[in-house]
Amino acid sequence: MTRRRIFLVRHGETDWNLAGRLQGSHDIPLNDLGREQAADTARVVDRLSGGAASLDFVASPLSRASQTMAILRAELGLPPDGFRRDTRLREIGFGRWEGATWPELRRRDPVSLAARDADPWNFTPPGGESYAELSARVLAAIDDLTGDSVVVTHGGVVRAMLHAFAGMPAPEAVELPVRQGAVYLIENGGFELAVA
Repeated sequence: MTRRRIFLVRHGETDWNLAGRLQGSHDIPLNDLGREQAADTARVVDRLSGGAASLDFVASPLSRASQTMAILRAELGLPPDGFRRDTRLREIGFGRWEGATWPELRRRDPVSLAARDADPWNFTPPGGESYAELSARVLAAIDDLTGDSVVVTHGGVVRAMLHAFAGMPAPEAVELPVRQGAVYLIENGGFELAVA
């Protein structure tokens, strides 16, 4: 079996990230810092890969991820739009919680938050999806990768992948703060966090 490296990138910052709002399926664009972070990740990918031109590039279709990928590729001297978009890499669905912050939800829906705290991997927000459901669609997308790949996606997807491919326990993965402007290199059953 050949070794496959995944250069996993969370999209750059959006104004909703800055405000602490759950984005989920909402299509929020990058802000100025987010665009800078996207450019930073290109330098990290280039350094870690030893030549990015031979990599496969795939992103979530949500604009914050697609914009990050286009900037990353432009910084590498590659055609900005020369990547695939895979809907299976979109963010976890938070359903009716989208647009709210965690403190707002604690006040508005304390019973559901307590249920989530008790089993965060399997809990499904109202009208949303669980991390277990998210993982099933993400793993199907990753199975389609044939070689070393740059994957630009979302915090929830990064958490699911670190659980599946790097052995991070589910309760720990769910609570992991996922950095923007960084690359999570997944290889050989582990991961390395690298920043510019």
